[in-house]
Amino acid sequence: MPKTPKKPKTPKKIEARLSSIHGNGVFATEAIAKGERIVRYKGRLRTHDEVDAAYGDVDEDGHTFLFTLNDEYVIDANESGNIARWINHSCAPNCEAVVQEDPKERRHKDKVFIEATRNIAAGEELAYNYGITLAERHTPKLKQLWGCRCGSKKCTGTMLQPKK
Repeated sequence: MPKTPKKPKTPKKIEARLSSIHGNGVFATEAIAKGERIVRYKGRLRTHDEVDAAYGDVDEDGHTFLFTLNDEYVIDANESGNIARWINHSCAPNCEAVVQEDPKERRHKDKVFIEATRNIAAGEELAYNYGITLAERHTPKLKQLWGCRCGSKKCTGTMLQPKK
């Protein structure tokens, strides 16, 4: 008798649904403690060159499922992505993205986890600062393209990080 395919595993404490911040979001279904590892950010592992070839001609729209893992690789959650790709950006986040480097320095084995930076109540939307950095000048058009809709009192109006 053939095996029934397994459903992708979704962490028990979170669910995706419509968000007031933007499109879909991820919400706590029960309390999450500060420091708790909530979910791994998953998707197809690609080199920066592969991502540039796949998306280089696509006009930016301020929406991305690409997560820079390290200098060599990007996680492309457009392919084989999980629920973590729906976590929205916030200027006052309750989570952070933590890169876990492979102890044997195999860059393709590095991983990204989303962890709680404070206690999160059931029903609360999860959010982290995307930390988007662009080499080019942050023009008003780019700031609008990468506009933030988090609504926090600390909102900068853009997901772009200040130039250093």
